[in-house]
Amino acid sequence: MKIYNTLTRQKEELVPITPGRVLIYACGPTVYNFIHIGNARPLCVFDVLRRYLAFRGMEVKFVQNFTDIDDKLINKANEEGITVPEVAERYIGEFWTDAKGLNVMEADVHPRATENIDAILALIDTLVERGYAYEADGSVYFRARKFQEYGKLSHQPLEDLEAGARIDISEHKEDPMDFCLWKAAKPGEPFWPSAYGSGRPGWHIECSAMAGRFLGDTIDIHCGGQDLIFPHHENEIAQSECAHGCAFSHYWMHNGYINVDNRKMSKSLGNFFTVREVAEKYGYEPIRYLMIASHYRSPINYSAEVLEQGKSALQRLYNCRENLVFALSHAPEGGEVPDFLSARRQEFIDAMDDDLNTADGLAALFGLARDINTLLSAGAGKAALEACLNQFDELCDVLGLVYNKQAADDLDSQVEALIAARTAARKEKNFAEADRIRDQLKEMGIVLEDTPQGVKWSRA
Repeated sequence: MKIYNTLTRQKEELVPITPGRVLIYACGPTVYNFIHIGNARPLCVFDVLRRYLAFRGMEVKFVQNFTDIDDKLINKANEEGITVPEVAERYIGEFWTDAKGLNVMEADVHPRATENIDAILALIDTLVERGYAYEADGSVYFRARKFQEYGKLSHQPLEDLEAGARIDISEHKEDPMDFCLWKAAKPGEPFWPSAYGSGRPGWHIECSAMAGRFLGDTIDIHCGGQDLIFPHHENEIAQSECAHGCAFSHYWMHNGYINVDNRKMSKSLGNFFTVREVAEKYGYEPIRYLMIASHYRSPINYSAEVLEQGKSALQRLYNCRENLVFALSHAPEGGEVPDFLSARRQEFIDAMDDDLNTADGLAALFGLARDINTLLSAGAGKAALEACLNQFDELCDVLGLVYNKQAADDLDSQVEALIAARTAARKEKNFAEADRIRDQLKEMGIVLEDTPQGVKWSRA
């Protein structure tokens, strides 16, 4: 598999540190509010990465953090008159509602910053001891210029980064580009004791500390949104490599931005949407489909029209599966496994091996659906149909799609029971009851078709 490495600006063969095992760290949300659709993209994209590596036989350890101490949480707590931990607990719970709705797998570890203060302070101590960080009036800052490779991820010299950066001004800094590792306590804010005085961690240090604690000094893949390249990921590299004297991550993957109706998503423009708001109107699965329908590094445009198109595309996949399950229940024994299965599987692998090209991966899945529909029209034996269903489900699972099939299967059982009751009523010449059941099914959006093989149904 080849992935585009932001660090080198080229596609590179994925060669894990340990053969057959991939260590991944993904930056998670700051839990002060509901996640928005911009947050949904890295959640869905890197969930597919994890699923695909497992599909290809890799053992994956996936770590994703929660930032549960930050100015945003403190401000939210002050606004609502509650504690910072209460804010964090509420929105971690809301995160899980949305993540599960999007069919995002739980990480192997979901560390919280507040639960890793000891690891954070140990890393800060190392940086201070090595001269890369300094204490000033109870806070600790990292000397950005002392790390000679600073800027290697964003591919800009430090002077250019300084000119374009929103720099936190502090009279205690030795240099404007230095960034905070430990913030001295302020009245009314949460704090922890340390050798530098009471305080709390800066934003960047938590990810370095937690990646090191749960994955080791060097990891295989670090991923997140494009907006994190600078300063967050740049600072993570500086901290980690200065502390440990080795590469922090061999590969860096960043997903592209989301526009809303062809304009950059922004609260100030009034085009800022939470996942919850969108899901209440369109459902969660069309959101996931939108997030993976384009290549992850490309910008995507969010609009009502695009979501509706996604719903229609998903319905084609559900219809294919429902028709396949129906045919399987009536198929004769035997039948050869069709050749198109191996061809479509390889097409899917070729796409996904090319820098996780989910757009072409989806094209392979829809190609498989077309092949299956053609096979169903021609008639096929049980062995052929079982092989088709297994592969269809396998590829859908890698992409995390068609995951409401259990609910669909439950509805299918209800529909089948009503169809059986209608058939029995017709045999008994109770046509009034048969018509009543047909009308009930019609209200449920079910269209019946009497065939020589039995009653076939579909959704209107």
